[in-house]
Amino acid sequence: MRTWTRKNSLGGMKLRSEMDAHEAAVLRSLVTSVTGLLEDRAAAAPTDELAALTGMRTGNTETPDDAVLARLLPDFQRTDPDAAEDPEQANVNSGLRSLHEPDIIDDKVAAGAVILRTVPVDGGKIALTPEQADAWLAGLNDVRLALGTNLGIDDDTPDELDEDDPRAPHLDVYHWLTWMQDSLVQALIA
Repeated sequence: MRTWTRKNSLGGMKLRSEMDAHEAAVLRSLVTSVTGLLEDRAAAAPTDELAALTGMRTGNTETPDDAVLARLLPDFQRTDPDAAEDPEQANVNSGLRSLHEPDIIDDKVAAGAVILRTVPVDGGKIALTPEQADAWLAGLNDVRLALGTNLGIDDDTPDELDEDDPRAPHLDVYHWLTWMQDSLVQALIA
């Protein structure tokens, strides 16, 4: 992938780059996986008769069991891991999750859809509007969070892993996504 560049024209600002076929396939696969997880989570939301009557959607009330989904859809209020469980805080998180999770999932899936629409299937040139670039940033962030969670990336993870480590090629993809996101941010603020 080439560095993102910013071009101004009569049609407005565009952010441009180019991706080869392999890079496009990797990115499309990762985005498809993350959006699939989110869509499955949305589909698993309980039905609510009041929501059907009022038109207000409700979502799941429980924190996801899956570590990747828990990272993508964290609790609204963090709990102190050393403190005793606070039922009031659990109720607040449950209520906020029920009200807001459907919209959060919709936004995340929509960001992924923008990436999938704008990445040429066989690689090639990419031109984004500023709004599409914002969606890319959100979608890339979600993919990085998901991949980082699966790889167990934390502050102690080295920049490079031994080539014998099965996570090594995936860490390279993580770094590539990080570079791509940073390059896009730099082009947006230039």
